Amino acid sequence: MEIRTVNSSDYYVLSPLINDWWGGRQMSDMLPKLFFDHFNDTSFIAEEHGEIKGFLIGFLSQSQSDEAYIHFVGVHPEYRKRRIGNELYNQFFSTVQSENRNKVRCVTSPVNKTSIAYHTRMGFDIEQGDKTVDDISVIADYDGPSQDRVLFVKELE
Repeated sequence: MEIRTVNSSDYYVLSPLINDWWGGRQMSDMLPKLFFDHFNDTSFIAEEHGEIKGFLIGFLSQSQSDEAYIHFVGVHPEYRKRRIGNELYNQFFSTVQSENRNKVRCVTSPVNKTSIAYHTRMGFDIEQGDKTVDDISVIADYDGPSQDRVLFVKELE
């Protein structure tokens, strides 16, 4: 498996795959092409034999000089549990540390139990929210009305 930075043309390969990778959920709208055009240095593709098996889209915070943000991560369903996600996250951590960032943030939906479990295993802490959903602290209406979210933070060493 090779890890490389994304390029603009990767959008056209990944975009049609995203909804399938999420079991038919409409997710591709969350990843517009601008991420592939403007965050190349901090976003990564995992490839095997020229085929994309995973990706991580992240960026350096413009507002918080010590922080970076992971916007979207996906691994092909047939390639999950092969540590591809870990490799992508570790590449991101290394890259943002080289830019003097020591904190990484990301967000998920409270219904995404797999994502919550994964992020806590990766050493992310759940930030204190203003309500609890299924024993998980969430921020109510974070992404709009009835769009509660779990906010994560990880301090890099």
